[in-house]
Amino acid sequence: MGLAGRWGGNALLVFVGLALAMNVGAYYFSDRLILSMHGAQEVTEEEAPELHGMVAELATAANIPKPRICVIPEAYANAFATGRNPKHGVVAVTQGILDLLSPRELRGVIAHEIAHIKNRDILIATIAAMLGSVVSYAANAIQFSALFGMGPSNDDEESPAGGGLLMAFVAPIVATLMQMAVSRSREYVADATAAELTGDPEALAMALKRLHEPHAQEQVQEMSPATASLFIVSPLFGLGGVTSWFSTHPPSEDRIEKLMAMPVRVEPARGDYHGWRCDLSRHKLVESV
Repeated sequence: MGLAGRWGGNALLVFVGLALAMNVGAYYFSDRLILSMHGAQEVTEEEAPELHGMVAELATAANIPKPRICVIPEAYANAFATGRNPKHGVVAVTQGILDLLSPRELRGVIAHEIAHIKNRDILIATIAAMLGSVVSYAANAIQFSALFGMGPSNDDEESPAGGGLLMAFVAPIVATLMQMAVSRSREYVADATAAELTGDPEALAMALKRLHEPHAQEQVQEMSPATASLFIVSPLFGLGGVTSWFSTHPPSEDRIEKLMAMPVRVEPARGDYHGWRCDLSRHKLVESV
């Protein structure tokens, strides 16, 4: 920020204000936009009693108000939470995840999304995005000031153009890396919180393993990369090595390993059963055959 002030001058304040305005707006209105982008439909307790019961149980365990529940009528298996605070929380699941997972596994996924709401991860993500935006806008200010010679310079100092242009290219990359690192760390925290809420970390580990199977994400390419960080599993697969630094999610193997190492407080039923599906055309939750 100090270097941006040196090269960007008063324009930096303008970009800070712009970043604040954009991200405050996103904080208050992004939940409506995201639900609309994915065609999420809110379901009532009469339409999905079992799903509502599961969410209510976990919300009580997390000591937060019961979130609204939405179903996305798509075949890919995924879920996300949104809402600027626990009072405005929303849990959204796809039809695909309801078809794929058993109730035990689905409970682990719902607990993960409840954990994001409990931990106020939407606020944390907004702050990270705001700081990233400030850095990116400041980089633009640096670039313009360096190109047009508006920064400080004299015969005894190195020309600001070279350093300014370097900052203009490096700063957005560093900001993105920081934002992605925050996103990955919050996934680990949500996994741990979910394990505490259910007392059954193996359930979430099993769910993550199934959600990363190719058939679970056959239509995942249709999802928007802009909302990748919200989902329990990233819609952007195939990242490895250095490119994993730009991933919004940690490797599934690491998440599963950490979950399996956590203590189990409850011994769940081991029955061989399927999950539920929400039939939006008939407005009720029915058992899968």
